[in-house]
Amino acid sequence: MEKRPDHEPEESRERGVARPGADDLWDRLGVDVEAMNPRAQVVTSLAVLVPVVVAAVSVLFLFTNFWWLIFFFGWAIFPAFGLLLRGIAGLSEGEGRGEIPGGNSKERELLGVLREHDEVSPTQAAMETSLTVEEADDMLKDLATKGHLEVRVRGGGIFYGLWRADEAEKRGLEEGP
Repeated sequence: MEKRPDHEPEESRERGVARPGADDLWDRLGVDVEAMNPRAQVVTSLAVLVPVVVAAVSVLFLFTNFWWLIFFFGWAIFPAFGLLLRGIAGLSEGEGRGEIPGGNSKERELLGVLREHDEVSPTQAAMETSLTVEEADDMLKDLATKGHLEVRVRGGGIFYGLWRADEAEKRGLEEGP
C-alpha cells in the first residue's frame, strides 16, 4: 500500500504540479527566498558558495585522499548558484535600489501612490496602501502643512497632489523680489 501525505504541498495547489528544486531546498532549510530582497539573496548565496568552494579546493589540493568529499559538498553548489543568479537579476532590474533602511514605510507607500496619480484623496490613498483613512488623512495634511504637497478642492472634495511646475512659477512671480 502506498503511503501518501495527508496534505498537498503548497506549490502543487498553486501551480497544479509539485516542482522539486532549489526553492524547495531553501524552504526546507527555513529560508524564505521569495521574501528576501535581491541583496540578501546574493549575500545568502555567497555565504554558502564561498565555504563550499574553499572546502572543495582544499580537498582537491591538500587532502587528496578525501577526493570523494567533493560529492558531499557538491549538492549545495547548484541551489546556491541559482540563488546568486536570481539575486543578481533582481539587482539589475532595480528591485533592491533606492530603499533607505529605517525609512517610514507607510510614508513611502503614500508617496508611491502620489507618484502614480496626479492627485489623491485620503480615501483613495487608504485604498491603495496599508494605511487607514485617518492615517492617510493625517499624513497628507502633515505633508501639505510642511509645504510638500498642494491642497486642491474640487467638487466639494479635498485632494492632495505634488506641486505643479506652472503653479510654482506663478507663486514665484506673485511673491516678487
